[in-house]
Amino acid sequence: MEWLTTPFEVTFVQRALWGGMLVSAICAPAGTWVVLRGMAFLGDAMSHGLLPGVALAALLGGNLMVGAVASAAVMTAGVTALGRTARLSQDTGIGLLFVGMLSLGVIIVSRSQSFAVDLTGFLFGDVLAVTQRDLTVLAVALCAALAVSVLGHRAFLALAFDPRKARTLGLRPRLAHAVLLGLLGLAIVASFHIVGTLLVLGLLIAPPAAALPWVRSVRGVMVLAALIGAAATFGGLLLSWHLSTAAGATVAALAVSLFFLSHALSGLLRRRAGHAPARPSVPAVPAVPAPAEGSPRHTS
Repeated sequence: MEWLTTPFEVTFVQRALWGGMLVSAICAPAGTWVVLRGMAFLGDAMSHGLLPGVALAALLGGNLMVGAVASAAVMTAGVTALGRTARLSQDTGIGLLFVGMLSLGVIIVSRSQSFAVDLTGFLFGDVLAVTQRDLTVLAVALCAALAVSVLGHRAFLALAFDPRKARTLGLRPRLAHAVLLGLLGLAIVASFHIVGTLLVLGLLIAPPAAALPWVRSVRGVMVLAALIGAAATFGGLLLSWHLSTAAGATVAALAVSLFFLSHALSGLLRRRAGHAPARPSVPAVPAVPAPAEGSPRHTS
């Protein structure tokens, strides 16, 4: 028990645990839609697209979170605008924004005297440096993410499975897509300080993907994804403490490991169910004895 509890007796590890759990809850709704709609590349592009705003804020001595929000807004607007261009595929537009924003960010960061330190902290985060103020910001972000998820659930659901029907129902799929991008940006902005932009997809995609084989409803995926993310945070911080590894990377790696474990276990159970002897779905009807000789027969 001491092996399990000793790390969490330290104040900064406790804050890291609460921060990771809040981030897991924020990422669960956005990550579920990312997985269901196959938007992993978009999530990766948006996470790296935060670099210019964060780098500019660091260079000017401003708030990094404000810079991240500004970059996320630019990325959201750019993806939405390029998605309406008929001659340009969405993947092409996202790729161009990805490279352009990342390059601009590296150029800005290179103007700083602490280029390597700034870029490393941005890419990999520092979960053990979470402050009480960070926890307050994460709690507010969680409330906003839950509000957007509840209010937009019907439109997001129609958009994920039948965009044409969403338009027929008057759900305004373009607006719903823009709001969904905003929700994704919120999750990434809230998470990059914890695990960094390079590892944020670990908490954004791995938990919902791990939850998919076990639940049938979208809301169920979100809830289970939040629990899996919280478990990855707890286990990652525990392993990081005892193995002296990078905390954020350990959390992300454990989240991805839980995904592979979930799907391996699900596949094993399906195979066992497939080899099980089939049971009759309808009870066997007992044989009716032949009528005795001379007895009247029922005629139709």
